[in-house]
Amino acid sequence: MTWNQSPASSTSMGRRVTLLALLCSAGFVAGAQAQSIVMASTTSTEQSGLFPYLLPEFKKATGVDVKVVAVGTGQAIDMGRRGDADVLFVHDQVAEEKVVAEGFAVKRFAVMYNDFVLIGPVADPAKLKGNTIAEALKKVAASNAGFISRGDKSGTHAAELRFWKALGEGASKGAGYKECGCGMGPALNMAASTGAYVLADRGTWLSFKNRADLAVLVEGDKALFNQYGVMVVNPAKHPHVKVADAQKFVDWVISPAGQGVIASYKIDGQQLFFPNAGK
Repeated sequence: MTWNQSPASSTSMGRRVTLLALLCSAGFVAGAQAQSIVMASTTSTEQSGLFPYLLPEFKKATGVDVKVVAVGTGQAIDMGRRGDADVLFVHDQVAEEKVVAEGFAVKRFAVMYNDFVLIGPVADPAKLKGNTIAEALKKVAASNAGFISRGDKSGTHAAELRFWKALGEGASKGAGYKECGCGMGPALNMAASTGAYVLADRGTWLSFKNRADLAVLVEGDKALFNQYGVMVVNPAKHPHVKVADAQKFVDWVISPAGQGVIASYKIDGQQLFFPNAGK
């Protein structure tokens, strides 16, 4: 028996097949989107070039995509408080421990470190070259030298404010002190164009190309230690958090595999970050 399909029924069948294909495609896309997380992190990690190096290795290991929103640490932590991210990768340990204590993040894990450095003109008009950040800042204030502060509640800004505070409450920052409210790269650009001093993380400095006559003038002070931590946003506060995939990232980045990738990231032979998970 031969079934003769009319043109109308053939058209109807074609539409059903097309619709089915679209639905399958949409289901595939939705499934692909489910395998992704949002990570709120710092401009220093993003501008250092670490994430384009690190995250493809994580995806290769787990199949999970990571969308990075790079802002100051304070803003990144606020994203976690609002539930606008699944995982936080930041560098202000006091603020990190506070957000965990408040219940907005599950647990903080140390993941890597580098250090802060004080950058300034090679000529060093304020004569602050050395290895003590406190003495350097005193000279900046006394000479009214140009100093660019990020002023953006980032981890670098928080560290800078701690260093000024250590000089005593109400200590002068000098007439040349300016806040840019900007990321690390723009702050370095401003310092380069105006011949000012600026506190930077070493990772961004090593990847920074527009150095003009800037150089590292102060380094090696124990106070300049710069620790990074990673945390999953608490699903008890925000049930939509993709906790399983976020935890996969945390587990991987503190594992020997993830730590090895961090250690292997170099620019011109210089290592930018040093793994120290569990320490």
